[in-house]
Amino acid sequence: MNVLLVCECREGNLRDESYELIAFAERLGASRAFVLVGGEDAVPRAEGTLYLADGARGGEYNPELHKRIVLAAAEREDPDCIVFIHSSYGWDLAPRVAAALGAAQVSEVVAVAGDGTFEVGCCNAKLRRTVAPMTSRTVVTIQAGAFAPSGLPHGVPTVVRLDLADDSPRIEFVGYEAAEKKGVDLGKAEIIVSAGRGVGKKENVAVIADLARALGGELGASRPVVDAGWVDHGHQVGTTGQVVSPRLYVACGISGAIQHVAGMKKADFVVAINTDRDAPIGEVADILVVADVMQFVPALTARMMQ
Repeated sequence: MNVLLVCECREGNLRDESYELIAFAERLGASRAFVLVGGEDAVPRAEGTLYLADGARGGEYNPELHKRIVLAAAEREDPDCIVFIHSSYGWDLAPRVAAALGAAQVSEVVAVAGDGTFEVGCCNAKLRRTVAPMTSRTVVTIQAGAFAPSGLPHGVPTVVRLDLADDSPRIEFVGYEAAEKKGVDLGKAEIIVSAGRGVGKKENVAVIADLARALGGELGASRPVVDAGWVDHGHQVGTTGQVVSPRLYVACGISGAIQHVAGMKKADFVVAINTDRDAPIGEVADILVVADVMQFVPALTARMMQ
């Protein structure tokens, strides 16, 4: 199998998630090539052919031009699979490329099931389903955080330049506008204690907040807790909330959906409290406490207050 990995720039820099594309290709056991609209400083540290288009001319996002660049690289490589990160860039550009090629598109892949099939989330990421494309070529977006790189990036690509200037662009890329910060800025917190669905009910969130205060940290939450109205969205951790990197992250009653893990995986130390010893959060936790959250957390808070 041969895959074409579409890397992504943000404000002139290669996004770290681009290296997760490589991990995805490795999971497939596929040979790889890259395509990127960007500058020399954004070239990924990896071996393989890199089709590079000048980001200064095309802008970091111009959907019609970037589609033509990806299609030009695909014409040269004839890949079985074209892969994007499931970001605002990927989820807008991937269907354009798929439609142009008449290829199936599979969005937000979280695992490779084998035999050319992929696992994607469903039912608000509470379940997974297996998808089998019915075309010989597939366009895929992968969920950030689902495919962790096996090691530090290394290598030097063979650069092939693509010059596909858009003489009459219909869209002008102006820049990025940061989302307005509402409530607590978890991105600056050194300690975060997050409540998950396992706390049971809204009234029990106060118990998790007490532990956060005892540790001198901030209260976080998983998406199901926010969706249920137990906690304000400003406390949500994950790809649809805030991406955090505290020194300590305590996950209370959180199963470990990929969207949540992607938002806290850069924490220095992770403690997870869950009744299920096989919960996915255990795979990223440094310490997994198998216990009832509503029994263990009050006891821990009491000890911290002594």
